[in-house]
Amino acid sequence: MPDHILQLQEITKSFGGTQVLRGISIDICQGEFITFLGSSGCGKTTTLRIIAGLEEPDSGRVLLEGRDVTALAPNKRDVNTVFQNYALFPHMTVGQNIAYSLRLRKAPKEEQRKTVEEMLDLVQLSGYEKRMPSELSGGQRQRVAIARALASRPRVLLLDEPLGALDLQLRRQMQVELGRLQKKLGVTFLYITHDQEEALNMSDRIVVMREGRFEQIGTPSEVYDHPRTAFVARFVGSANIFRGRVAGGGGPLPRAELTGGDFVFLPGNGVFAPGSSVAVAVRSEQLQFHRRDGKTEGGIRAVVREKTFAGGMLRIAFALEDGEEAVASRHGIDLDLRPGEQVLLSWDPALAPVVEEDAP
Repeated sequence: MPDHILQLQEITKSFGGTQVLRGISIDICQGEFITFLGSSGCGKTTTLRIIAGLEEPDSGRVLLEGRDVTALAPNKRDVNTVFQNYALFPHMTVGQNIAYSLRLRKAPKEEQRKTVEEMLDLVQLSGYEKRMPSELSGGQRQRVAIARALASRPRVLLLDEPLGALDLQLRRQMQVELGRLQKKLGVTFLYITHDQEEALNMSDRIVVMREGRFEQIGTPSEVYDHPRTAFVARFVGSANIFRGRVAGGGGPLPRAELTGGDFVFLPGNGVFAPGSSVAVAVRSEQLQFHRRDGKTEGGIRAVVREKTFAGGMLRIAFALEDGEEAVASRHGIDLDLRPGEQVLLSWDPALAPVVEEDAP
């Protein structure tokens, strides 16, 4: 069994009668990069604050290397935090900011100097120790904040949306740098974001949060390719959810009859009771379409609603006969398909997992 550096056990937390965390649990191994992914208000920042010791849970335990630290003060835990707003001391130089925790524990001057030099080299800012925070760019200030948090050699580093204030290009650059840094140090990173791209690019495992619960925990591939629920399928990436009932009859693959009367195939590795409700998640890049010619059988009848281009991808929206909408995405700026054209939609059943419906 792998060594667990951090464990959350049935953590609950409420504020003013509103339950923010609902019995969350997770075991985290040494050196993992874990991302808590969710929309605003889902409880991810409260989770981080409880780990840091800035909040105390109503019930449950926080274990650090097997030791119960639930009631310990933040400075008694081997944990540091990097915030979105950097929280650098504006009156101190870069070097003084990085050495701050070392000065508090009265480390020798030579140790402070060597640590500052090492940390600046680590974040690729060698020679910046005498600069003031006001002289740095946003990306440089964030690197200094990370260097300061790492200077005390924490076992766990908490990062609360640290790239949120940066522009898109710099965010992507910092994603690469953070991933490189984490792998080099072997420090456990717990990262908070609402940005699915960050989560998919950097994480060993992603914790998808929803309304104070862990909706799914898995590797980026597991969460993206095998979402457990309709919520995860839609929140991580762009997925269409097709609903229907399992149809009886033979054949190599089970089938479902959709609300609009069309039939679709289900994955062959599942066991489905005839007549039971079923929901299938189809990623926009997996959704196939071709014009209706009166000869082709099978597929879902739809009409092209609109085409839009954004982020290097063409988005094609289709109106289904039951009033729902489906979306396909393709690389490129346009294709030979016009609004109002009738098409048939289909997909490879092996690439379209059956998901649990969202709880009411």
